[in-house]
Amino acid sequence: MIQVIRKKNYDEISKAAADLIAAAILLNPEAKVGLATGSTPVGTYAELVKKYEAGDLDFSRVTTANLDEYRGLGGDHDQSYRYFMNTNLFDHVNIDKSRTFVPDGTEEDAEKACRDYDAILEKEIGSFDIQLLGIGGDGHIGFNEPADNFCVNTQCIRLEEQTIQDNARLFFNGNLDEVPTEAYTMGIGFIMRSRKILIMATGAGKKEIVEKAFLGPVTPWVPASILQLHPNVVLAGDEAAISDAVVEKYK
Repeated sequence: MIQVIRKKNYDEISKAAADLIAAAILLNPEAKVGLATGSTPVGTYAELVKKYEAGDLDFSRVTTANLDEYRGLGGDHDQSYRYFMNTNLFDHVNIDKSRTFVPDGTEEDAEKACRDYDAILEKEIGSFDIQLLGIGGDGHIGFNEPADNFCVNTQCIRLEEQTIQDNARLFFNGNLDEVPTEAYTMGIGFIMRSRKILIMATGAGKKEIVEKAFLGPVTPWVPASILQLHPNVVLAGDEAAISDAVVEKYK
C-alpha cells in the first residue's frame, strides 16, 4: 500500500516527514530507524532536533543505521555521510552514537566491508520500524543504481555519472574530481524488510522520476519502483515533485 502526502513546499513536507519518524519513536522508544543523507532530509532532521529540544522526543534508546557511505572516506571527513549525520542530527540530540551505524568507508576490502555491514544490520537492526529514503534522479534508493537486477545485500556500487554530478553540487563544492566514484550501500533486500518506508521527493527535478517509479512498471532500471511491492510506503513530497497523476493513483 502506498500513501501519498503532498504538501505545498519543502518546509511543510519536512515537518510532515519528521512527524512520521517521531511517531515511530514515540510508539516504540527502542525504535530501529533507517536514515538517509542528501539535501532532501536536512529539513526533516532539523525538525527532529526541534522536537528533541522542546522535550517532545527522546533518542536515548533509538538505534539507527544509514543507507550508505562513500568508499574511501572516514567519518571525520567533512564530506562523509557519518560526518553529515553527526552535523545534522546526532550531535544535537541525546542519541547513543555507539548505536548509530554507517558503512565503514575506510575498509579497502570491498567484500569485507559489505559482509561486515550486513552482519551489523542482522545483529543490531533485524528490520527497521521506519526507513527514510530519498530518490535519485535516476531512481536510485540508497546508492542502488539502475542495473539488470535488484541489489539484495550490501554492495560496493560504482556510481553513475548523474549521481556523481548531483553529489558534486550537494557536497563537494561542485568539484567533480573530488567526488568518490564508489560507495557502499545497503541492499534493497534489507530496505524492503522495513515495517514502514518513508520516501521523500522535493523539487520539480524529481517529478519525472517519481512518476516513473510509482506509475511505471517495477524494474531494476528504476530501483525505487520496487517500493510498489511493499505493504506500507509513504511517499511524501511537495507540489513540485508529486504530480496529480500520482496523487490520483494512490488516493
